[in-house]
Amino acid sequence: MASQDWAEKDFYKILGVAKDASDADIKKAYRKLARKYHPDTNSGDPTAEKTFKDVSEAYSVLSSKEDREQYDAIRAMGGGARFSAGGAGQGGGNAGFEDVFGDLFGGGRGGRAPRGGSQGFNGSGLPPEFADLFGGGGGGFGGYQPPPPSKGADRTASTSISFGGSINGTKIALREPNGEVIDVRIPAGIKDGQKVRVKGKGQPGAAGPGDLMVSVNVKPHDFFVRDGNNIRIHVPVTFPEAALGADISVPTLTGDTVRVRVPAGTPSGRTLRVKGAGVKTSKGDGDLLVTIDVAVPQKLNKEAEEAVRAYAAATADGDPRAALKDKARL
Repeated sequence: MASQDWAEKDFYKILGVAKDASDADIKKAYRKLARKYHPDTNSGDPTAEKTFKDVSEAYSVLSSKEDREQYDAIRAMGGGARFSAGGAGQGGGNAGFEDVFGDLFGGGRGGRAPRGGSQGFNGSGLPPEFADLFGGGGGGFGGYQPPPPSKGADRTASTSISFGGSINGTKIALREPNGEVIDVRIPAGIKDGQKVRVKGKGQPGAAGPGDLMVSVNVKPHDFFVRDGNNIRIHVPVTFPEAALGADISVPTLTGDTVRVRVPAGTPSGRTLRVKGAGVKTSKGDGDLLVTIDVAVPQKLNKEAEEAVRAYAAATADGDPRAALKDKARL
């Protein structure tokens, strides 16, 4: 900026501060005006853009101790009058404004280049000390910073596995339309509906590909039923076993059997618990829940029928339905 331009502009008036304003007052005034007229908040408004440039120019001069001293001296000596470099200026000779003040301030002919314009400013059009005015100090107006590169989008797929595969873990192969085969490791103990993440098999992206999310459906088992990390089974027992008590063998997930004590007088539907014989996970093992079903024989030979009749006669004084009437009252 040529020094004669300084003489023509009242930077104090542009910022709305007094000529003896402190550095803090100048900074405060600029912050307020820069926020008001910044292009980020006045998109497409040429008047606001020009005002923003004016206040930025004023601040660039008045915020520098050296530039402000030069500006005040020029304003005091020039009085705001316009001088043309190289013309027949007042005071005699061909010395123009630039000639007089160029040597005075050590800048040589043409004067000292001020701190205004883009020098000393970041890409937002704001001085570095105001980089936080619009939430950041990066390139572009208002300290706008482009978002960092992002990964590609995730893809989804689904698969069905056996009940045994969900308990023990398994590996499946998913075939892409282009023929590529993706191996997916299914961890032991996975539940129906859970998802497995395969890293790097999603959509491509600037920061790398996304992931493949595989939903796992577990096929039901004919005997074992999963309940959380517990396993439920129904085991039939004979009437004598239920009435008199017995030790029975029941199968487990491992293919082995475990001995379960059926207490005497166990009714049909009672559930017995075998600790730690359920689904095994890193967070602990579930239990095996054994529900007792008292089996009723469909056919009796003559000897068995006589034995049942004898039992009925021996227990004729006991009525298992005696209390139903009282329970059924409204």
